[in-house]
Amino acid sequence: MPTEIIHPYITSDKEIGSGRPIISGTRTRVSNIVAYHKLGLSPDELAREFPHLTLSQIHDALSYYYEHQEEIDREIDEESEDNIKKLLSK
Repeated sequence: MPTEIIHPYITSDKEIGSGRPIISGTRTRVSNIVAYHKLGLSPDELAREFPHLTLSQIHDALSYYYEHQEEIDREIDEESEDNIKKLLSK
């Protein structure tokens, strides 16, 4: 039986980010952290870009991503598609 990993810094709230995973106590979505990480930012660099987050919160967001990769990748793709549509409509 697989072990369930607990992510103490990750939550979801329908009132914040449409229920998508966020870092607890913030409005920062896990997908935002992952998108910047995919662009090459290290956890330390992310902590400088998001000074309201601790390194522990950032590492937990990345850990959550690796356990829910398909879901978070889909969210990033949807956001990218929406942003491209907004740019083209200007």
